[in-house]
Amino acid sequence: WQVKANDQRFYDQPGFKRTIFLCFKKSKYAGNAIKTYKYNPITFLPLNLFEQFKRAANFYFLVLLILQAIPEISTLSWYTTLVPLLLVLGITAVKDLVDDIARHRMDNEVNNRTCDVIKDGRFKATKWKDIKVGDVVRLKKNTFVPADILLLSSSEPNSLCYVETAELDGETNLKFKMALEVTHRHLQEESALADFDGLVECEEPNNRLDKFTGMLSWRDSLYPLDADKILLRGCKIRNTDFCHGMVIFAGADTKIMRNSGRTRFKRTKIDSLMNYMRALCALQIIVVLILLSAGLAIGHTYWEQQIGNSSWYLYDAQDSSPAYRGFLTFWGYIIVLNTMNLPSLSFSVEVIRFGQSYFINWDLQMYYPEKDTAAKARTTTLNEQLGQIQYIFSDKTGTLTQNIMTFKKCCINGQRYGKLFDFSWNAYADGKFLFYDHYLIEQIKAGKEPEIQKFFFLLAICHTVMADTSDGQLHYQAASPDEGALVTAARNFGYVFLSRTQNTITISEMGVQRTYDVLAILDFNSDRKRMSVIVRESGGHIRLYCKGADTVIYERLHPSNVKREATEEALDVFANETLRTLCLCYRDISQDEFEVWNKKFLEASLATSHRDEALDKVYEEIEKNLILLGATAIEDKLQDGVPETISRLSKADIKIWVLTGDKKETAENIGFSCELLTEDTAICYGEDTRQVKVQRILFFSQNEILLEKKKKKKKLKLKFPRTAEEKKKQSEKRRRAEAYKEQQQKNFVDLACECRAVICCRVTPKQKAMVVELVKKYKKAITLAIGDGANDVNMIKTAHIGVGISGQEGMQAVMSSDYSFGQFRYLQRLLLVHGRWSYIRMCKFLRYFFYKNFAFTLVHIWYSFFNGFSAQTAYEDWFITVYNVLYSSLPVLLVGLFDQDVSDKLSLRFPRLYVLGQRDLLFNYKKFFLSLLHGAVTSLIIFFIPYGAYLVSMGQDGEGPADYQSFAVTAASSLIFVIGLDTSYWTFVNAFSVFGSIALYFGLTFDFHSAGIHVLFPSVFQFTGAAPNALRQPYLWLTMILTIAICLLPVVAQRFLSMTIWPSESDKVSEIWYLGECGRCLFTGAGGGCPCTWQGWDEMGIKVPSNPSHFGIL
Repeated sequence: WQVKANDQRFYDQPGFKRTIFLCFKKSKYAGNAIKTYKYNPITFLPLNLFEQFKRAANFYFLVLLILQAIPEISTLSWYTTLVPLLLVLGITAVKDLVDDIARHRMDNEVNNRTCDVIKDGRFKATKWKDIKVGDVVRLKKNTFVPADILLLSSSEPNSLCYVETAELDGETNLKFKMALEVTHRHLQEESALADFDGLVECEEPNNRLDKFTGMLSWRDSLYPLDADKILLRGCKIRNTDFCHGMVIFAGADTKIMRNSGRTRFKRTKIDSLMNYMRALCALQIIVVLILLSAGLAIGHTYWEQQIGNSSWYLYDAQDSSPAYRGFLTFWGYIIVLNTMNLPSLSFSVEVIRFGQSYFINWDLQMYYPEKDTAAKARTTTLNEQLGQIQYIFSDKTGTLTQNIMTFKKCCINGQRYGKLFDFSWNAYADGKFLFYDHYLIEQIKAGKEPEIQKFFFLLAICHTVMADTSDGQLHYQAASPDEGALVTAARNFGYVFLSRTQNTITISEMGVQRTYDVLAILDFNSDRKRMSVIVRESGGHIRLYCKGADTVIYERLHPSNVKREATEEALDVFANETLRTLCLCYRDISQDEFEVWNKKFLEASLATSHRDEALDKVYEEIEKNLILLGATAIEDKLQDGVPETISRLSKADIKIWVLTGDKKETAENIGFSCELLTEDTAICYGEDTRQVKVQRILFFSQNEILLEKKKKKKKLKLKFPRTAEEKKKQSEKRRRAEAYKEQQQKNFVDLACECRAVICCRVTPKQKAMVVELVKKYKKAITLAIGDGANDVNMIKTAHIGVGISGQEGMQAVMSSDYSFGQFRYLQRLLLVHGRWSYIRMCKFLRYFFYKNFAFTLVHIWYSFFNGFSAQTAYEDWFITVYNVLYSSLPVLLVGLFDQDVSDKLSLRFPRLYVLGQRDLLFNYKKFFLSLLHGAVTSLIIFFIPYGAYLVSMGQDGEGPADYQSFAVTAASSLIFVIGLDTSYWTFVNAFSVFGSIALYFGLTFDFHSAGIHVLFPSVFQFTGAAPNALRQPYLWLTMILTIAICLLPVVAQRFLSMTIWPSESDKVSEIWYLGECGRCLFTGAGGGCPCTWQGWDEMGIKVPSNPSHFGIL
């Protein structure tokens, strides 16, 4: 990817063109106009319909509609399918149209923004859509960046530029970018910018927001470029009057647009089960449908031969054979029984999930006022899976802890320090800083201990912190809380970092201000676990300062470090106090050694591919033979409510794993602090697991799987197989190695999952995701990952459900998560209340939905035995049309939105209620077939009781209204009552929806059966007067009451018996709450004389028993 400044003819070269069709070519460089809309006025209707009919359900009903248009086949009017189909298509189309109009408006607003661009040697106001790659632009304060731009210069000293990246990653804290020193010096004036002809060679457009690799060629010199010199589209310029830049990527090639594609789709367990069940059910239903239709068609053929041909009044002037009539009847039944395919299920599920997501967003008990952060469901497709979590994988820093770092203790030259002292002697001191050692302060003031001076000098110089004195006060902007804490500590001890430029850093050392040349910064990353800086000190000698994790530092120490053991002891002491530790060290570098190394460093910095790997290799060459100075210990306190949350989640049979990069001792003590571990816990350490046998397996150390141990580098020897036999041996060897690796992984997971809690220490972000993936792979368990930083993103994306905490480390975790909130303690409410309710509601909705559809559809089959198997429907056409749309939709939807067995307080008070979802007790194949059976029995009752009544009854006029139309009204009315009243959780909203649906049914039925509408549409509304005639007969009302009672009484009896004889956990809890009796005495018949009493109320307003062990539910 090559970009040249101020030269649009450069891009006309053939090498920068790409073929789009035949001989038509187009520039590979995108324009800056963006297009996020999908439709225009001409393409909306055809494209939208095409997209909707790609869905199997819609296409299926389109085929049915076509079949219904054939008079010889269908006995059902075409509008019974067309009206629901048009309703679904119309609602979806309107939603898509509204969304696309909003996208059109947004695109126009963004594309028509303006900024200054060099045109004809001077800056001119230009619309964003007209900006091109290679243009030099000027951006002003509080304006958005129009493209991905190389920063050339700015109004700030050293050409710093402060940006806000809220549009990119949700973070509102300012970040700084810094131009190259050469462009800072030479590209400040308009004329110089107009003459700028630099050539940038860089990576192809991609979606990595935090990575950029490139090289600027200008004035016969090469300059390395990285992400710190790039302003990304969507950023906002802050605290900088103006800046200049060169467009590198435009429009669709910018990183923000590359990140706007589809995210990884997650599916819930119920979704997977439901989809599999629907696919299996659809296949089975299609098979059953075909078999039923074939059987009924054969019955019709037989009936035609035996009865139809001899019945003169049935003659239709078509001398068709019975076989042909049976063939047509087969397709007729395919149409009549189509509601067995549950067409509106997906639409209803999405509506329920959408509502459940808003309940999470509106929950004030998960609102964090200190940061004005509310809980947010960032997806609407995973709510019920929150009620099925079996494993939680949690980061430690910022997730369990506050991520507010405080410098507590240190070890210098083998001596530990840490006692309370007053820092009023230091004018630069931070008033919030507290340290606990008077002796160390006296030594610093005396200036007689060079090791102590080097220790705090290292803290003041080895970092990437920026200093800000805009308001007259010294403020630090650090990339991480750890770095900020260490620089603040050095500041309080008299070594004050004041400012930095591209190549220098200024420090006040005990009141004496000095500036040092920064020769190289060896960056920190999660794999290196360290950072270093090379500076030229006074006198010209060169020194490297390094800080990092003890594991990586100790591997690089000089063998003669005499204070190593004392420092190791101090590290263990600090870790046992749950403090975060880092080791500090240095080494002197000769001028000759540095010049040789710096040449390699510059070559690696200019690499356009694999730059990170090349730099890591060069860093390794200089970071060796280090001299240990000491170690720091930083405190990071637990968040409020963490122990209580972990305790409750553990009682809910959820296993919690903590994945951290800390030392083993620190991680273990944090485990005790948050009550993940207790004094009774038998702890099995990773290094001991070779001796641990767990039920038929011998576990080989987890370190072989999870920890990347550094091995001594050996000379690389390549040996290529020459014969087929050698190739076969190598292939077999690889297969054995892969099988051995998989067995190791399985052994690790088997052993770890036997434990009540697991803590993995010294893990990298990649290994966090690997642990989650292993549990998913080998245990088929539902997993949740929770974290707050960029290093948790992989883990969050890998788990079934990812939860982000908006903490001190930015918003990357939140932006990648499915759910987010401000504190770890809100996780218990998300799972035990919202997750459990969502699971129960979704399961009950699905069972209810299947039941009502089967009860409705199977009546047609029983009716076939009395109508000559002629595919005649049992209901009128308009009842079939609106049954799923109006009459039965609202009650079943409200069950999925509001149904609950116990309150939110009881759900938290009794965590064991959560196991319902973990064990899939409420929706499985057994429950599905019970719903099917329930629907079949209901359909039998709804058909045969009115049928029997019509055979033996007589109306007030002395005649029996035994006509088909009156029978259909009676059966339909009974069905509406049964479906509506089969509800266990009654609220005002539920009652209104049930009785409102019944009232709507009667209102529309009387309208559809009126003479007026029959006069207007005689061929469509043929049941003239059927409803008034049938419903004025008292005995038909008694028939409906009998039908409803026989349908509902067994259900009521079953629920009563299950609550009294086989009570569920939630039944026991409800009875305890309402009756004030204990579960054991209430349900085992102990009766009076119950030894349990209530000792008071807990913090949630729940009665607390004096004898909790007497409750079978605790």
